[in-house]
Amino acid sequence: MMAERRYTASKTKAQGRPGWSISFRHPLRNDTNGKPGLKMRRGLGTTDDAEAERLASEMNAILADPAWWNATKQSEAARLFSAPVVAAFYDEIQAGWPDPWAIREDRIPLPTADDGYSRVMLVGTTGAGKTSLLRHLIGSDPERDRFPSTSTAKTTVSDIEVVLADGGFSAVVTFFSEFWVRANLEECVADACSAVWERADAERIAERLLNHRDQRFRLTYTLGSWAAESHVVDENDWDFEPSVAAPPIEDERAIGDDERDANTRMLQSFVDRIRALSGRVAEALSLERDTDVLRLAGSERDEAQGVFEERLQDDDDFDALIHDIMDEIRRRFDGIRAGTLHHHQSGWPATWVLDEADRDAFIRQIRWFSSNYAPQFGRLLTPMVEGIRVRGPLFPTFTQSRPRLVLLDGQGLGHTPDVSASITTQITRRFADVDAILLVDNAQQPMQASALAVVRSAAASGHQQKLGIAFTHFDHVKGVNLPTFASKRAHVMASVANGLTALRDVLGAPIVRSIERSIDRQCFMLGALDQPSDKLPQGVKSELGRMLAFFETAIEPEPAIAVHPVYHPDGLILAVQGAARAFRRPWAARLGLGSHESVPKEHWARIRALNRRIAGEIGNEYDTLRPAADLLGRLTEEVSRYLDHPAAWEPRHPDEDEAEAVLSQIRRQVARDVTELAARRLIQEPLRDWRNAFEVSGKGSTFDRAQRISAIYERGAPIASTVVTETSADFIKDMRRLVYQAIRDCGGKLDVSSTL
Repeated sequence: MMAERRYTASKTKAQGRPGWSISFRHPLRNDTNGKPGLKMRRGLGTTDDAEAERLASEMNAILADPAWWNATKQSEAARLFSAPVVAAFYDEIQAGWPDPWAIREDRIPLPTADDGYSRVMLVGTTGAGKTSLLRHLIGSDPERDRFPSTSTAKTTVSDIEVVLADGGFSAVVTFFSEFWVRANLEECVADACSAVWERADAERIAERLLNHRDQRFRLTYTLGSWAAESHVVDENDWDFEPSVAAPPIEDERAIGDDERDANTRMLQSFVDRIRALSGRVAEALSLERDTDVLRLAGSERDEAQGVFEERLQDDDDFDALIHDIMDEIRRRFDGIRAGTLHHHQSGWPATWVLDEADRDAFIRQIRWFSSNYAPQFGRLLTPMVEGIRVRGPLFPTFTQSRPRLVLLDGQGLGHTPDVSASITTQITRRFADVDAILLVDNAQQPMQASALAVVRSAAASGHQQKLGIAFTHFDHVKGVNLPTFASKRAHVMASVANGLTALRDVLGAPIVRSIERSIDRQCFMLGALDQPSDKLPQGVKSELGRMLAFFETAIEPEPAIAVHPVYHPDGLILAVQGAARAFRRPWAARLGLGSHESVPKEHWARIRALNRRIAGEIGNEYDTLRPAADLLGRLTEEVSRYLDHPAAWEPRHPDEDEAEAVLSQIRRQVARDVTELAARRLIQEPLRDWRNAFEVSGKGSTFDRAQRISAIYERGAPIASTVVTETSADFIKDMRRLVYQAIRDCGGKLDVSSTL
């Protein structure tokens, strides 16, 4: 009876579409909160009322009998039920979502050092000029091509991979899964509903709907922007420099008035529905509590707002709104004319591929998936794109050489005042796959916390020799005490030296000295990157030439070194203990369960958002909240310090360069294995605990959730003491196994072989 009450289907009509659809909760799929019963809506391919009713009855027959709830029953179901019903229930319940990187690799394989190619990863803070630099490296004109897109805010939110090669032009674009898009959309709608709670006007409600708070999911690109007459200003009033009109580009004409008006009406209807939904849920909650919840303050308001958001997502009108917006997103894919669009079994776009001989035509088409051109808001697919890989003769024009490069660009790091902030594992897991890591930093404010975090992460994981630094905006480094290039460069490099000094206590003196010996020749001073390559000053072209030489030599094999470290195993326990403590203390402060000198308490809504992402298997991180990355960082740093001090060397004692080369090999293997360990212990194994933490509600739920998350961390990264618990013993055993294996695989030894 429970199954019949919970899992039932009904026919429904999507807003603006004549055909019938079917709505039901799927018993084999979790929703974006990690709970069983994902709300589904699938087209039935009919406009006939009676036929739609018949198909809904068939689905109810499947939902009423758990014997059908198995992927192996699909063939049998196909003989008894109609094709649309079978597809709606069985498609994708078993296969899951493939790895987007693997999809791109299958279509356009990335060449390696064996092919004579250097793989270069660009990493940098938002606004530093990372993508502007990439334009110069691939010969992309800022006016004619405008690829990739740039702006002062977060622009690159998808991975962009470029293979510089002779021949024609090819591209493969992979899209975020339907589940991921829906999860972000639910957060946007819930945020917009909260704006109603805060008595915001229509413009602010629309802003919350169209722009996710982490700035990575911007529906305004795809659905259009909200125009408020009261806020229209003459942009010429804010021009600080004369502007030069860009030449017209055929595909970049603004969308027409009719299309814009239709988008405006659509957004207005969504805002009206959000207001009605929020008002009804808030009114019901007020009646239940016999108080106007919109007038509450402090902790009572926080608790009521948490319940309000839970009630929203249980409401059928909330689901209907989500599905209608998802339908609008799907419609934007209908506008693709060139290339080939492939879909998942559910009908959601999977990949888009293009082969094109003409360069301009190729760039015009690829821009639909990467542009941030405001006059075309309402048509762009940029927010749905997970990754773009292109191959072709995209060589730099500032030099006559045709370098063999693979360039990997991704989202900016964001800005943080905390030097201990961790780099997302989406970036760090690629360190091992590339030959050079180019940190792009702003020369006007060099080596701030985010940039130092990259250096810290690369060094602790054994990749410091791959690290180069491109200082952009060098042309804006000015002062009466900086009259020459040499004095300006010395000013910037002094910041590098100061930053490395700050990292000495974290990384250890040997590894910092190793960076200091090479970093000077691997720093490049760049400016005027907003200009076309042919207008760059000769000094910038020279620095870019040095950078290309750094990339090309990055694939030279490391010299063989016949020395091997020997370690006492005892020190590793102290390193693991120190890492667990360094991970747990800041998180106790974030959760409001402790204090830390540099880490404030996080707002309850951000902790809940992280909890939701993990519980719903949407991701392991939320904005700057990155538990697995934090544990990875602390473990690799403490183990790195342990590795810095072997008990002996055989057959001789090496010099510092030799020692660092050997130890970096061990660090790299440890970092690779600890990446998997951190995700397993903090995310994968305690997934049920994360879901239980997310489900708490009511008065005191913020504190209860914090305690439950803290308990997950306590089990995942226990701090060993004189009393070694089973959990602590397992953690130490895991770390011993992978560190000792890395030492042995790289030729090192342990002086107590029985430790394992």
